[in-house]
Amino acid sequence: MQSPRRNAEGRPLGTCDPSSSGSPAHGGGSRFEFQSLLSSRVPGADPISARLRSSESPVHRRGSFPLAGAGSPQTLPPQLPEEDRIDLNPSFLGIALRSLLAIDLWLSKKLGVCAGESSSWGSMRPLMKLLEISGHGIPWLLGTLYCLSRSDSWAGREVLMNLLFALLLDLLLVSLIKGLVRRRRPAHNQMDMFFTVSVDKYSFPSGHTTRAALVSRFILNHLVLAIPLRVLVVLWAFILGLSRVMLGRHNVTDVAFGFFLGYMQYSIVDYCWLSPHTAPVLFLLWNQP
Repeated sequence: MQSPRRNAEGRPLGTCDPSSSGSPAHGGGSRFEFQSLLSSRVPGADPISARLRSSESPVHRRGSFPLAGAGSPQTLPPQLPEEDRIDLNPSFLGIALRSLLAIDLWLSKKLGVCAGESSSWGSMRPLMKLLEISGHGIPWLLGTLYCLSRSDSWAGREVLMNLLFALLLDLLLVSLIKGLVRRRRPAHNQMDMFFTVSVDKYSFPSGHTTRAALVSRFILNHLVLAIPLRVLVVLWAFILGLSRVMLGRHNVTDVAFGFFLGYMQYSIVDYCWLSPHTAPVLFLLWNQP
């Protein structure tokens, strides 16, 4: 009689292994644990346990918020007061001023065609320097004093006395503003000017331009001149102001403000006009010699 076939472990085929049965006493617990693991991987099987697992995970998405029960909320840093904050956005006025300054420097350099002998208009430099002397303060002061000493009429002395007052006022105001602003002359300027003083190393405003605007307005208001001569006076003042930029002495804004300041200076002189009625002592002292 043949023996029944046995398996690899030596047991007869057809017999049941008690460890592989589904009884809860032996292998049922492991089968249920395996099924619970499978169900936990199925999405949507248990949302509460999935939320708990995601909260306990050390990896979170960027920008995710912690749960209410996960821990105490993070406290924000205290804000600085208004006076301690740094304004990183520049104001519109600051941008406009810096842009205007850049345009001023660029245009002044482009117009400085007579700044040196090697410039594009270097041959015109001697003529521009002669025009520069015509607007200097010393020739105007000496000429006014000479004409005032040679005048023999009260009307002429009154006009010349106020012209002298206007020239002295111009020197005072221009020197004061130059000392306060302290703007350097352009880099392409050559310091070969006629009779300079300490404040002449600064460029704002242009003293020649203020004097030209002041004297031209004074002459047009107090001297009877023909129309061609009046046109020449205006052209002299304009070309003198332009020559300051062409020689490289000043920037464009220096000359522009110089015209404005000279125009306003005459308004001050006209308001404080000196006459034998307003300043009799001054005229008596001048007539004693």
